[in-house]
Amino acid sequence: MKPQLIIFAVLIAGFIAYNFFFQSLDNRTNTVINIVFASLLFGYIAYMAYSLLKKMKK
Repeated sequence: MKPQLIIFAVLIAGFIAYNFFFQSLDNRTNTVINIVFASLLFGYIAYMAYSLLKKMKK
């Protein structure tokens, strides 16, 4: 479980770094990138929950 949390922390740090330092000048492109990044984060949360439930089942 620890490697999954490290990957999640890196994803969150990347999301924060993008929003503070590397934003696109085009507002529409910036919104699309934020939506894709947030979707990846929520998908990874779902994957971590699924793997945790799978481990608890054993």
